[in-house]
Amino acid sequence: MLNKLAASELVLNDDGSVYHLNLLPEDIADKIILVGDPDRVAKVSKYFDKVDIKKNKREFYTHTGTLRGERITVMSTGIGTENIDIVMNELDALVNIDLKNKEFKTEHKALELFRMGTCGSVNPDVQVDNMLVTQNVVGLDGLMHFYQDYSFENEFSKNFMEKFPYAKIKPMLYFSDWAEEMGEYYKDAKYHGNTATFPGFYAPQGRELRLKAFDDKFLETLNDLGVTNFEMETSAIYALSKLLGHKAITVNNVIANRRRGEFSADHHASEKNLIDWVLDRIIK
Repeated sequence: MLNKLAASELVLNDDGSVYHLNLLPEDIADKIILVGDPDRVAKVSKYFDKVDIKKNKREFYTHTGTLRGERITVMSTGIGTENIDIVMNELDALVNIDLKNKEFKTEHKALELFRMGTCGSVNPDVQVDNMLVTQNVVGLDGLMHFYQDYSFENEFSKNFMEKFPYAKIKPMLYFSDWAEEMGEYYKDAKYHGNTATFPGFYAPQGRELRLKAFDDKFLETLNDLGVTNFEMETSAIYALSKLLGHKAITVNNVIANRRRGEFSADHHASEKNLIDWVLDRIIK
């Protein structure tokens, strides 16, 4: 059959689970919280009424259980869009591919994906220790240029591309936006904004240790182009969700304002506040 997948393309473990996530279809809920840090998974799932599934492989930890009568999953992705590429494709495989026969299912299933993380802000008016929901996102990592059918444009992307001054980086850019209907979950967030997803923590975010970043005004330039905050995952989550037919939204707790040189006085308290805030809104 034309939709039969080769063993080299859909790689499975001996128990039939997807290769990196080490999961079977019955191990995940339709609502999935994505966090970066594996240690954060247990910090989220401790609020569940019951945890039925605990699995891990490499940096990918997954807990699935119930909260207030609804099934929910929390999963760690590790850092960066290269990890998101693995997570998104394997999550989709769990719900939209018959793993045993390695064939596409005839009925599509859409997951609701909630990225929950921390970020820095490039906007001097954004206060730390507040929630910021990503509406538009620009990826500076180039990932989506490897996918044949991806194309996205809106007013934010057109303005950004027109004014972006860095010729050597410009070919790597791609854009996406949130699943707007999911915005209802987070309608009371203090900030809604535009996010830049970077391919690194140091020079891409303007940090300098022994190596110099290419432009010490880079973050200011992004702010001038309408960027509110930055992190390292959302562009791939949003763009791959669009391609694969899932719904995604990101909320970050702002723990640093780079333009003002501020950092959260207690980022552990900020993390707990973020978890409470998200769970209260996505599971009623």
